[in-house]
Amino acid sequence: MSAVPDGKKLVRSPSGLRMVPENGAFTSPFSLDEPQWVPDKECPRCMQCDTKFDFITRKHHCRRCGRCFCDKCCSQKVALPRMCFVDPVRQCGECSLISQKEVEFYDKQLKVLTAGGTFLVKVDSSEKSETMVCRLSNNHRYLFLDGESHFEVELSRISSMQVLTEGSTPGGCSLRASGMVLQYKPPGSQNLQQLHMDTVDDKRVASAWLAAMHKAAKLLYESRDQ
Repeated sequence: MSAVPDGKKLVRSPSGLRMVPENGAFTSPFSLDEPQWVPDKECPRCMQCDTKFDFITRKHHCRRCGRCFCDKCCSQKVALPRMCFVDPVRQCGECSLISQKEVEFYDKQLKVLTAGGTFLVKVDSSEKSETMVCRLSNNHRYLFLDGESHFEVELSRISSMQVLTEGSTPGGCSLRASGMVLQYKPPGSQNLQQLHMDTVDDKRVASAWLAAMHKAAKLLYESRDQ
């Protein structure tokens, strides 16, 4: 492995080159660990089409799920940013579809989240609300809220996240994200605190930010459950 600037390093694994944080504590909360590969001796046949492996039909491991496939069932090379691969890697059909959707999140939604949105923010049971810009930190580990005051919420300490909507009733289906309620544990505390955010000013930008945050929450929970 070789060190590179900005606190990251290149690591070569059986699956390919990965760019990972020097300090594991700074890993993105959206990241996934590399899977254990199914041992060659345990997969005499393709785990998708059941084709028998031989000298001509070789086996390949999907870099996302670690299972064994023939070339036909594992031919696509798709970017896998959640595992920090530098280049697109071989994946099975099912995993490649999932990864393609995640690439869209990394290319589009993350930019929306780091750009930020403006909200009316109320913390816990406080009666005072404050207009603040909320954005995701560049390392994806914190939500920064800036107004007259400043505070941060670490994503790993968020226990629940609910996006609030407004708009048409069933039949119209034109619901729009209007706010968000977070429950999290402040540093050094095991007690849950609640953060309530409502859209203000440019609601279009804020609603887009909330929609992106909703997608981020799905990846966050998936990373925790792996």
